[in-house]
Amino acid sequence: MHRHFLGLTAAVAALGMTVALAGCGSSGGSSDVTLTFVAADYDVAGGESSKKYWADLAAAFEAENPGIKIDVRIESWNDVDRKVAEMVKADKAPDIAQIGAYADYAATGKLYTADQLLSIPVQSNFLGPLVDAGEQKRVQYGLPFVASTRLLFYNKKLFKEAGIKGEPTTWEELREDAEKLAQNTDVKYPFALPLGPEEAQAETMMWLLSGGDGYVDPVGRYAIDSTQNISTLEWVKTNLVEKELTGPVAPGKLNRKDAFAAFTRGEVGMLNGHPSLMKAAAKANIELGKVAMPGRTGKPKAAMGVADWIMGFKQNGHKVEIGKFLDFVFDDKNVLDFAGQNDLLPVTISASEAMQKDPEHQDLKEFLQELPTSVLPPVGKTSWAAVSESVKQNIGKAVDPEGDPQTVLRQISQKATTEENAE
Repeated sequence: MHRHFLGLTAAVAALGMTVALAGCGSSGGSSDVTLTFVAADYDVAGGESSKKYWADLAAAFEAENPGIKIDVRIESWNDVDRKVAEMVKADKAPDIAQIGAYADYAATGKLYTADQLLSIPVQSNFLGPLVDAGEQKRVQYGLPFVASTRLLFYNKKLFKEAGIKGEPTTWEELREDAEKLAQNTDVKYPFALPLGPEEAQAETMMWLLSGGDGYVDPVGRYAIDSTQNISTLEWVKTNLVEKELTGPVAPGKLNRKDAFAAFTRGEVGMLNGHPSLMKAAAKANIELGKVAMPGRTGKPKAAMGVADWIMGFKQNGHKVEIGKFLDFVFDDKNVLDFAGQNDLLPVTISASEAMQKDPEHQDLKEFLQELPTSVLPPVGKTSWAAVSESVKQNIGKAVDPEGDPQTVLRQISQKATTEENAE
């Protein structure tokens, strides 16, 4: 959801990170324990919503659990992963961190497992794809905090001007709709294809899934240069890029935030988007439609899911106290409050069902429907950070006029295999 937050870039907020740990750590629930908790700021407008949420939740928890205090530190998404890494390196790990990645900490034995922390009802309530993504070597360390999926967004006004009556359900229909937009409207980007370095790994994964494959094979090994993946990018290059349906900026130089901004200006006919774009489009009076990303001949393999993570560190020995707090965090009311105020999706089965029934969140219905069968990036691999960066820096070359999808995917795949073997 690395937006990061789920793909978004939050406003920079520089906060001090002096660590104050009170009380003796134990796994037996001793009193007078202060848990240090570092969390990310999801308020992209620079407001106080994340700070207020955690302050109120911590106060409610402390009232129910005398002797356990929560010292909450909020950091911007630009800083939070680095701040936690610095704390861990200095042997001053927080008790709990809500950040973008857990794999490195799990691989080096620094985290409690999910079953060491959570009660059985809470642990069994997570949505399946999020559990899978939170596992390393079949053991869950990463606890999903909030999630999102991606859908195809389109500008209803431009579709009407172009004479398009329905929504695309196949790649061929998507190409035909892009052509109609180009021919019958003055839209700059019939289909915006952001393969620039900001978040190209996500746009790429959406296309690979819609083509029937993905980054890994059924047993979890990288398979980036599979026959299906090569065919997918060849189609994108031939049918969208070479037909000049992707706009004035080369896909490899178009970043997601710029594509989203263009959508809110009415300059984009179609693009892959996530829930946060809905609010921005509404403020700009853009009436958008949304539909599952089409597959080559119909329904795709799956939508892409994204999650941010929360985790408990072993260093201070506060297993029981951390577990009590995290059980409280994953109460349906708390899960729904945070997801709802940030236009994100709840990570538990019960909260997801509740949100689907809530008229206030009907605009998230399509996203909620896709999440239980979604596929997330291989975030449980310690190699994923390097592989993701390789995709960001190189995938745009695959659809360049002089580029070759097979060559580019093979180079990325070789890098991935090398990184994977070093895990």
